Amino acid sequence: MTLTSKQRAYLKGLASVLEPVFQIGKAGLTPEVTAAVSEAFHNRELVKIAVLKNCIEDPRQLASMLAERTHSNVVHVIGKKIVLYKPDKDKPKIALPL
Repeated sequence: MTLTSKQRAYLKGLASVLEPVFQIGKAGLTPEVTAAVSEAFHNRELVKIAVLKNCIEDPRQLASMLAERTHSNVVHVIGKKIVLYKPDKDKPKIALPL
């Protein structure tokens, strides 16, 4: 699923009030972090992740790797914050604009 710019802007607005659910630190993107983010998509469709200062990896690369591994979409990466979106297959909670 590819997001349009209008849908991405809508999701950015929703994500602006969210607190980060996960933090990626010195160890980088571990299988445990990937599994935890994947599990979070069972409860929510929009996930915000903070990349800590001691993480040497680029947040944009982390976002694309996480999106690929969790089969989600990168909404945006701003500074050290990553926002990912994955709609629920059965009952989507977020209605995206067309």
